[in-house]
Formats: sequence, C-alpha cells, structure tokens
Amino acid sequence: MAFISTATPQFALVDVNNFYVSCERVFKPSLNETPIVVLSNNDGCAVARSNEVKALGVKMGTPWFKMKDLAREHGILAYSSNYALYGDMSNRVVQILRDFAPETEVYSIDESFLRIETVAHLYGGVISMGQQMRERIKQWTGLPVCVGVGPTKTLAKFANHLAKKNAQFDGVCDLHSTPRPERIVWMSGIDVGEVWGVGSRISKRLEAMGIHTVLDLRNASPKEIRTHFGVVLERTCNELRGISCLELEDIATPKKQIMSSRSFGTPVQSIYELRESIASHVASGAEKLRKQNSVCAAVYIFVQTNRFNSDKQYSAGITLPLSDATDDTLTMTTAALVGLDAIYRSGYKYKRAGAMLTLISDKQTRQMTIFDDQLSTQRSALLMSAVDSINRDCGRGTIRSAVSGVAQRWVMRSENRSPRYTTRWDELPFVQ
Repeated sequence: MAFISTATPQFALVDVNNFYVSCERVFKPSLNETPIVVLSNNDGCAVARSNEVKALGVKMGTPWFKMKDLAREHGILAYSSNYALYGDMSNRVVQILRDFAPETEVYSIDESFLRIETVAHLYGGVISMGQQMRERIKQWTGLPVCVGVGPTKTLAKFANHLAKKNAQFDGVCDLHSTPRPERIVWMSGIDVGEVWGVGSRISKRLEAMGIHTVLDLRNASPKEIRTHFGVVLERTCNELRGISCLELEDIATPKKQIMSSRSFGTPVQSIYELRESIASHVASGAEKLRKQNSVCAAVYIFVQTNRFNSDKQYSAGITLPLSDATDDTLTMTTAALVGLDAIYRSGYKYKRAGAMLTLISDKQTRQMTIFDDQLSTQRSALLMSAVDSINRDCGRGTIRSAVSGVAQRWVMRSENRSPRYTTRWDELPFVQ
C-alpha cells in the first residue's frame, strides 16, 4: 500500500453535523427524525436547524415567532441554547481527535483541523483514518461527524462540504484520492460563496467580475484577486490551487480584549439587578482571562436600553483603570461597580449590560511596582485557582461573589433549555 509522503501537507477538517441539534439528540434518541431548531439568546432566532427543518425552507437566523405557525403544522420543536452542554461535548470530541493526531487546531466549537500526513499510515491510510475518527466519535459521544481532507486548509474545508452533501463519500472525502477531472466537476458546480472566508459581500463582487463558482476562483489570477480584495483572498485563491498558505494554529492567540454581555430576559430598572449583571459579566471575563494566563489593567462597563421600542432611551459606558494589572475577579468587580454607580440613571428600562476587560498583557511579564504586596498576590492567586477549580468540576457559578446575586431574575430567557447532562450532577440523565 502506498502511503502519503511526509513532505506533502495533509489537512483534515472534522466537523460535527448540525452540532447543536446533534447534541440535543444524543440524550433523546427519539428526536432523531424530529424537526428541531435551537434558538439564540433569549429564545430569539434559529441558530441551528435539523435537516428536516432546512428542508422546510427555514433560514438561519429566522425569528422563532415567525416560525410558530410552521412549527405547529410540522411539529417543529424549539430548544433554548444549552452552552454548558455544547461546550463540554465539543471538548470531548477534541480530546478524541488529539488521540489521532497531535497537531490539532480547534477552529470553532464544532470544527477542528488536523495535520495527518505523518500519522495517516498508522490507520491504514487517509480514508480509513477518517472512518475510524467518525466511528470513535460516534461511539464515545454519540455525535455524527464528516471529514474532509486536502493539501490545504481551504481544500480540506471544501472536501468536508462535499462529504456532507454527497452520500457517495460515506462521510469522508479525500481530495488526493479524487481524480482531477472529478475535482474539476465538483468545483464547477458549487457557488463561490461556499468557499471558506468568502462571505455574501465578497461573493457579489466576485460574481460581478465573472467569478461564479469555486473553479472560477481557483482559476482566477492571484495577482488580480489581491489587487481587488487584498492578500487574504489571494491566499484563498492559492489554497484552492493546492498551495498551502495557512498553517495550523495549535496554540490559540491570547485575546487582547475580553467581552461578556447578554440581553436581559425582561427589562431591568433596579441598580441592584444591574450590579448583579455587571458582577456576573466581570467574573465570566476574569475566568477567561486566567485561562489564557493574562492580566488586565482596565475594565470597561456599559448599560443600554432597548433602542427598538418607544421607551425613553439611554446608554452609557465608562472605563475604569486599575492601579495594577490583575486577574483577580474581586478587584475588577469592585472597580466595575464604582463605574456603574457613576453611569446609572434611574427611570429607564435597561435591556442590556456588559463588561469588557482591556489593556490585557501576559501574566508572566506583568510589570511589578514597589507597592506590590506579594502575600496578597499569592493569596489572590490561590483563591482564584480554587474558585476556577470548583466551578470547573461542579458547574459554572457554583462559587461566585455575593454581589452577583442568587435568584438573578434578569438572566436571559431559556424556557426550553434541555438539562446540562454532562456538567451538572443534579441534571444527570436517568436510565429506566
């Protein structure tokens, strides 16, 4: 058997099919043939649709209230987003993939790129490896995936699209093993808007230049593409030709700003509820800050009313500089609440509040001052580590600052959220 040379890049894109919907179905197999949508924050719009719903013509982002007649007619079930469940299921899939290939990039919650040219032969070749990944993920998590393989990340993404849309590939498409004339046929039959990184605006501009299909973009002059669209689309053009321009990002780049914000389930007028919201958002951002081993030197907070109704309108924000860069939730919360007192105005119905951590830097290179209290710093680090550990093991928010509240009546609506089966002891599934 001839195996792929280690000199030839081989990228695999593993994508969970209809990820949010599939997560809901894992624990309720009776829903496998039922039309399902998963809704956005506050149960607003469809952010995931089962194949049955797509077949009914429902578009991504369709408001739920506009679907209710169709839902009654066809028995469509709507679920609130269950981020705790989806995040945990995503992590389980990634752990499985890292057993197959150490070079792995988590691209999104449902997609991962792998470099497989040095390991594919261990599994009997590319197609065999792809099928083994599918089988193991299905057996260990219950989630269905498709695998696309190509010499570049863009072609791997294209191959994954083919694997999803064409049953002949049985869930795994390897462009290397696909004859060139057949690849040309596939490329000529797919709109250019399906190419990774080509959005609706760019596709319209490309079509105005006579570039309508994937093949057209592949055959376009990279120099001309760069002149009209810049270097990013030029790379895409080259990648479609099999020239690898995008490397695997196996280590995520630390964020320079961390935002946490949500709309309220019902309008909020009380400063006490706004304090709970701001404190919760600061805590969420601080947890992410510590996870990437960073500190921040300023906190920005904001509040705003609903600009889509006829009530009195008001919005305001304020940046609070910190005396020393920190990752301590309590320190940032104290500053944020001082800022809230300064911008809060009574008599308004607030729809949204949030916090953003800025001036972020690496914790290991934090500039020390002569006023630093080493003992307090160590105590803070131990406390934050303990809080993160408990919340990671027992569920987010198990331990939180008192000011973030208990009842939290302002939280976004999630009236149809399924249980958090894999992250909450009190929501474990029962087998009868």
